[in-house]
Amino acid sequence: MSERIYRDPVHNIIRLRTDTYEGELMVRLIDAPEFQRLRRIKQLGLGLYTYQGAEHSRFTHSLGAFHLMTRVLDRLGEKYDIDMNDRAAALAAALLHDVGHGSFSHVMEKVLGFHHETWTVQVVLSKETEIGRLLHSHSLELPAKVAAIIEGTFQPAALAQLVSSQLDVDRMDYLLRDSLMTGAKYGIYDLEWIINALAIDEEGDRIYVAARGLYAVEEYLQARYYMFRQVYFHRTLRSAEAVLRSTLRRALNLLESGESVWYAADTAFEKVLRKEILTISDHLEVDDSDVLFHVKQWQRSEDPILNDLSRRFTGRRLFKAIDLDMPPSEQADFLSAARECVAGAGFDPEYYFIEDRASDVPYYNYYTAEGAEPKTRIYVEDGYARPEIREISEVSDVVRGLQRGYELHRVCFPAEVRSEVYALYHSRSAKDSSAANRAHAVGD
Repeated sequence: MSERIYRDPVHNIIRLRTDTYEGELMVRLIDAPEFQRLRRIKQLGLGLYTYQGAEHSRFTHSLGAFHLMTRVLDRLGEKYDIDMNDRAAALAAALLHDVGHGSFSHVMEKVLGFHHETWTVQVVLSKETEIGRLLHSHSLELPAKVAAIIEGTFQPAALAQLVSSQLDVDRMDYLLRDSLMTGAKYGIYDLEWIINALAIDEEGDRIYVAARGLYAVEEYLQARYYMFRQVYFHRTLRSAEAVLRSTLRRALNLLESGESVWYAADTAFEKVLRKEILTISDHLEVDDSDVLFHVKQWQRSEDPILNDLSRRFTGRRLFKAIDLDMPPSEQADFLSAARECVAGAGFDPEYYFIEDRASDVPYYNYYTAEGAEPKTRIYVEDGYARPEIREISEVSDVVRGLQRGYELHRVCFPAEVRSEVYALYHSRSAKDSSAANRAHAVGD
């Protein structure tokens, strides 16, 4: 048997057979330059500014998601009839689901206003990319099938849910991988038991988890909850993203107003800075290294704001952050006073006073059924004597608790005004405490 083996820190060995038509296609997709580019994009964006071990890439995560999809389909194939062409499409979709990502994962999406899935679908469908040509050469229908799975419109829907839902191979891999690479142990859950318990509701065309897997899925959702609270929402990580976004926005605004900003001429990144429409090849030309290279050069900028922000980012002199855990009615006054404090110290609030909300984080909900499309919900088998397939929050008290969500609202600002902003914050906290004590005394 011919095969290719990848050693992986999470799954140990990822094995691809190369002596089958399906296996040969997957290997060629991995070797395509558009997929190899993912080696140059950090999975956790600026997570390494907080967790020094978080150097892993979208490449390693995508291989992990593909490996899990292979295992899940092998398991389901023992019981269900899965069309071989649909299987190839699902494997390709799991492998390629992140191929459209921009620099530092989600950071550039926020600045430039795009979504990586849109680019991913273009890469898959285009004959201008090697990935697109490979998929077309396998079968004329394959690119459209892969795109439909990534977009969540594919039929049968059960296969699409394995790539994009609230219990999919993407999340299953990145929770374990991010937990391992950051050293935060919150993302550990019983992967093996979930794979063992996955099943297909053929009548309802959906994935569900057998009754024996309920507790493993609860553990998975709790792992997701704690990883968001402790890793993805970490103040330092979010502060680093705020500094980088401010740096990029300053460069974009300077160029837009006709000011001089250095850039590597005749490159895709020049088009990014000039806000020109990018082709697929332009988008795929840019990775983390392009951003870092330009930020390093901007340390010499004559513009004091761009110069300063670039030095802060490269030297890891990040903003400080405060959580606005005060009554909503008082937040506006505090924000106004803190913004004036930052401005009074000589910092332009547009770049040095940043509000940070949970909604800025893609996929920040731990789990929700309300308002979600049925295809994205998690379904479990309830009962053994007369089993019934139900949405998990109808069965699990643990999941109902997680649905309460988490309100993240912070402000980030330079360390130079920390004492002044903290004083404003604590003065309001003291007023809140005093008012609460008076109210309590009246109540007594």
